[in-house]
Amino acid sequence: MPADTIAADDLPAIRVDAVGKVFRTWASPAQRLIVPALHRSGSLLAAALPRVAARLHASAHRRIHVHQALHDISFDLRRGEALGIIGLNGSGKSTLLQIIAGVLPPTCGRVHTHGRIAALLELGSGFNPELTGRENIHINGAILGLTRARIDAVIDDIIDFADIGDYIEQPVKTYSSGMALRLAFSVQVHVEPDILIVDEALAVGDAAFQAKAMTRIQQILARGTTLLFVGHDLNALRAFCQRAILLEDGRMAMLGAPEEVIEEYLFRVHAKAARDGQAKPIRIAEGFRSEDGGVLGLSLQGGARHLALNCGDPLEVDIDLEVQAALADAACIIDILDERGVPLSGRRIRLPESADGPQRLRLRVAFRAELARGIYRVRARLVQAPDRHQHHRRVLCRYESDLSFEVIDNSIERFSGLFPLPAEVVVQRLGTDDHRA
Repeated sequence: MPADTIAADDLPAIRVDAVGKVFRTWASPAQRLIVPALHRSGSLLAAALPRVAARLHASAHRRIHVHQALHDISFDLRRGEALGIIGLNGSGKSTLLQIIAGVLPPTCGRVHTHGRIAALLELGSGFNPELTGRENIHINGAILGLTRARIDAVIDDIIDFADIGDYIEQPVKTYSSGMALRLAFSVQVHVEPDILIVDEALAVGDAAFQAKAMTRIQQILARGTTLLFVGHDLNALRAFCQRAILLEDGRMAMLGAPEEVIEEYLFRVHAKAARDGQAKPIRIAEGFRSEDGGVLGLSLQGGARHLALNCGDPLEVDIDLEVQAALADAACIIDILDERGVPLSGRRIRLPESADGPQRLRLRVAFRAELARGIYRVRARLVQAPDRHQHHRRVLCRYESDLSFEVIDNSIERFSGLFPLPAEVVVQRLGTDDHRA
C-alpha cells in the first residue's frame, strides 16, 4: 500500500482542536448600527482624544451581549468509531455539531474532517417549498456532492424509504412536517457518507418509520461509517457508541466509556433537581443515592459475583436497601442489562411505608434465566413515583453493581432474539384445497 494512502487512513475522521464559539446579540436592531459607529468613531479619535475614544469603545461594549456557547473543545474521532454527546439543554451540543458539519464557523479553534459528511441536523431546512419532493432530492443530492448519475441511481430507493406516496410529485409546501422530515432523512441516509452526524433525528415519523430509521443507521454503521451522535435517548447512545462526551455549560466535562459518562450525566441531572428543592444526591462507588434512601448492596445466590447458567436455570438476586420513614410512594427497580448496559427487562417492586422511623429491607427477586447465550449485568434503582403514570418520578438511587451472570448454552432451537416469546403454537397440516396464496 502506498505511504500516502497509509497516512490518509491513519488520519482521524474528525479532529476538533480548541474550538470555541461566541454569539453576540443586540438589544434592538438599531444597536446593530450604533455599535459599529461607536467603534469606528473611537478608532478615529484614538490618537487625538484617547479618553473620548476609550469612552466610545466602552459604550459600544455595553450595548453588546456576549454568550460563550463553547469553551476550548478538543477531541479526535477515529474512522469507523461512534461517539455520543450528551448534556442538558443549552450545554452547546447542537452548536458543536453545526460547527463540525460546517454550518457555523467557530470563533476560535479549528475542525478537520476527512470524508463525505451527512448531517441530520434540522431535517428539511434546506428544502425549497415551491419545488416538488423529487426536485428537492436532486438539489439536496447535488449539494451533498453527488453526481446526476448517482442521484438517478438511488432516487427510487430514497422515494421508497420516505414512503410519502404520490406527494413526491407535489410541492414541499403541501407536505406535513412529518412528511418533510421523512424525505429529508431518506436523502441523507442514502448518500453513503463517510461521516454521519445525527442531532436528535432518530425520532422522525411514526413508530414504524422510526424502526426503519434505526435499522438504516445500523446498516450504515456496519459499513464502517463514522458516527457522531447527539440525543437524549441514552439507550441509543449505549447501543451505537463506543465513547461518549458530557458537555456542561459549553465545556467538555467528561470523555469516556458511554456507561461512565451516562452515570455522571444522571448524577448532574439529579444534582440540578436538588437545587430546585429536592434532596441532594450523594456520590457512592456504584453511582449515587439520596438522603431519603438508597441501595446498600446486591448479591446473587450463594454470595457469588458471577454465575454461569444454562438457559432456564433459576436465579436469585438479593437487594438490601434503606428508606426514610417520611418517604412515600417508593419503589425498587431491578434491571437486567446486556453487555453494553442496555436495559432488557426488569421488575418494579413497591415498598411498604413505615411510620416508625427509617427502615432497612431485603428484597429477593427470583426468576429463571430464560435468555439467549451471553453475559448480563444486574442493576438496581430506587425511585419515588407518586402517580402510576410516572409523570413526577424521582430517582433516589442508581446502583450499578458488578454482579453478572452468563448463559452458556445455545437456545436457538427454543426461541430467537434475547428472550422467549410466551405464545401458544398450533401446527396444522393443510390439504391442497386449503392452500391460500
